[in-house]
Order: sequence, then structure tokens, then C-alpha cells
Amino acid sequence: MSFISDILKKKNTSALGIDIGSSSIKVVQLKKKGNKAILETYGELSLGPYGGVSVGQSTNLNVEKIIQAVNDLLNEKEVAITTRTCGLAIPFRASLLSVIQMPNVGQKELASMIPIEARKYIPVPISDVTIDWSVIPRSEVVEEVSEENKDKDKDKVKNIDILLVAIHNNIINQYKEVVSKTELDAKFFEIEVFSSIRAILEGVQGPIMILDMGASTTKLYTVDRGLVQNSHIINKGSQDITLNIARVLNISVEEAEVIKRSVGMGKTVDGIDLSETVLVVSDSIFAEANSFLFDFQKKRNKNVKSIFLTGGGSALKGFRDLAAQNFKVEVISADPFEKVETPAFLEEILKVTGPEFTVSVGVALRCLSEL
Repeated sequence: MSFISDILKKKNTSALGIDIGSSSIKVVQLKKKGNKAILETYGELSLGPYGGVSVGQSTNLNVEKIIQAVNDLLNEKEVAITTRTCGLAIPFRASLLSVIQMPNVGQKELASMIPIEARKYIPVPISDVTIDWSVIPRSEVVEEVSEENKDKDKDKVKNIDILLVAIHNNIINQYKEVVSKTELDAKFFEIEVFSSIRAILEGVQGPIMILDMGASTTKLYTVDRGLVQNSHIINKGSQDITLNIARVLNISVEEAEVIKRSVGMGKTVDGIDLSETVLVVSDSIFAEANSFLFDFQKKRNKNVKSIFLTGGGSALKGFRDLAAQNFKVEVISADPFEKVETPAFLEEILKVTGPEFTVSVGVALRCLSEL
């Protein structure tokens, strides 16, 4: 009888990517059809009202409120989510990424050496974090040796680059509680930058930078050969633009958020030019990003070829052109739905909203590949 049941049981072909940010939760549900990933549904829920602040503003919700919000989104009829099989992205702020050098020894020896070496790079007790690591391929380097030893090849010490990842245990435990109390079938947790890389950088060659503008922070990553090389957080984001608009126009934050999304760097219906209001925030972000970029290029002796804009803040009208003027390199608005089959009538909408769903698409793609 169990054999017959197994035959009749439909295999799950849908996967959900969940991105819990500071201002909203984004979900994307994909379906596998042959070798294609097909968009089934997507949605977003603002977290501001759960924290007693306006839509678009960042929050610091306790786990009970997050569970409530996730349940509300999962059960939202208009979003129509049909699977609980998922992956979840962990915020970059809850993690630490470092590229470290280790001797070129076997995996067993590395496994015992890395937790000890990690103490030099992790500013909290090792017992407070979960660490993971992977060898960065094709980046074997040879240490410099003194003049007298140049002819002694045997004495050259070969090192390998290791990507070290650490996540706070309390964050992992919170996510496990969310999964348990929302009856999700979570296959994995992963740091959001890896989701972004999967969604938008497959096949992209050469060093690039990702500028991920969220509500409260803007995250910067330099990526080479698909691997994170450097990272940085700027404590400014799209909500700073909203608050600026509210102050300049003397309106509520809710009204300012609506105007920001509809007007961007243009003029309001009253003819007020908002470009200067936006520039107060964007200039500060670009200045810090340029400094980060310069440091990377100087240390690595490599030029970044292009910059990918992700996150809801980067969808602001006129922001891409402004970024291109500031960075003097190719600037691309990320299109995570490019590798996903989508309904024709949604194509234009997804091009605009795409950057906001980069992480959730990346998570869903991984989950789909593991079904």
C-alpha cells in the first residue's frame, strides 16, 4: 500500500525564497518545469505597522512580531503562496565575512586549524557564533621569500585563500523559531549576499561591486569570480530620503514615502524639485562607496568593471543615472527575474521592482535546485 501511495504522491516542484529585512518581508515562489524556473507568485509586506512606525521605515521587531508578520504574508490571499518548502536569507548585519590565508594542507587539518585562526577575525567569543568556511578556488598564492632563498623552491610556502563565514547563534535560533512557529519547511539559511550573487551575477566576469540600498543601511560588496572579496555597511538608506522629503515638504512620513516612490528625483505635482533633497543622502552614500571602491582597487590592483544596484532604495527614479555619474563606470540596475520565466504582462513591473526582490529570488533559485 505504501508503494502505491508513493507513486500517487505528487512531487513538490515549487520553492519559496524568504527575505526578512528591517522594513519589509519579501517572498518569491518559483516552480521547476524541466530546466526552467517559472515565477508563480511574489509579494512584500511592510513591517513598519508591526513596530508602530510608518510603512517604509525600518524596525527592530522581536521574534513574536516577526512570526506574526511571516504568517500574515504566507496566508495573504492575493499573494497565494502554495508551498512551505523554502530557504531563508540571513541579514548581512548578523554575519561576518573574511578572506583569510591558510597553509595549503588537507581538509582535516584545515578543519582543526580554522576555528583557532578565526579568533583573530571574529570580535566575539567563538562560542557565540556558528562558523563555516570554504576554499576559494584558483587563488593559490606563493608567499614572498628573501633574496637568499629565491633559488630554494622547496622552501617556498604555498598558501590558500579561505572564505570564513560566521553567524551569531542567537540569530540562527530566532530563525529556527520563526520556521517552527510558521510551519515552514526550511531547507537552509544563507547570508543574503550569496543569494544576491546567485540571482544576478551568474556568468559575470571580472571584479564587480554590488550596492544594496535598503531602508536603514546600504551594503557594499566587491565580488570577483563569484566570491565576496570585501564588504562594508553604510548606516544610511532609503528611509533617510523619505525623512528628508517629509522635513522639506512639512508632510507626514507616510505621505513622503508615497511621493518618494512616485516622483523619485523629479518634481512634485506642486512643481517642487526633489533632486536636492535626495542628493543630501545619496552624495553621502556615494562618497563612502567610492572610498570603499578605491581601497579595494588599490589593494587588489584591479579595476571594478561594473556596479550592480540592488535593494528597494535603488529602484528610486533617477537613482541609476545619478550613480553612473558618481562612479564613472558601468552601473546596472539588477534584474533578478531575468533568468526566471515570467508572465508577459508583468515584465515591465518586474524590471522596476526587481532590485527589491534580488535576495528572495536568489534564495528561491537555490531552494528550487535542491528539490
